Amino acid sequence: MRHRKKGKRLGRPIGHRKAVLKNLAKQLIMHGRIKTTLTKAKVLREIVEPLITRAKTDNLHNRRYVNRVINDKKLIRKLFAEIGPYFRERNGGYTRILKYENRPGDNALVVFIEFVDYEKLYKKPEKSEKENDKKKEIKEENTKTDDKKKKSEK
Repeated sequence: MRHRKKGKRLGRPIGHRKAVLKNLAKQLIMHGRIKTTLTKAKVLREIVEPLITRAKTDNLHNRRYVNRVINDKKLIRKLFAEIGPYFRERNGGYTRILKYENRPGDNALVVFIEFVDYEKLYKKPEKSEKENDKKKEIKEENTKTDDKKKKSEK
């Protein structure tokens, strides 16, 4: 009997379970949104949300605490520089789980887990019209030179 045992086992031994959850946490911080099963998403939320709470205040102790789960300097830097300050005024509830579909094969419910305000946090900078015009000109020049080469080969 599993009385008073906290957390889901996910059908894996403890080492594999910890590795899977650490990798999912890294991917969530890196991309802002990931697709996984409902059970894994619920367990992942319990891991990621305390890390974001720690990232709100940047000090050595909090960085070392986060480093236990995320052993990637770039992700820790991103967490403390971008994500933590963004959620400074929010008291918990940093992630949301959106149901997506049932997976063919085992019919497991697949969901998206993402940060609240995902679009604002992970918004890609839009390219200016000048950059788009330059790319179009380069493509046109390349197609013209390719056409000339084809004609000369004939």
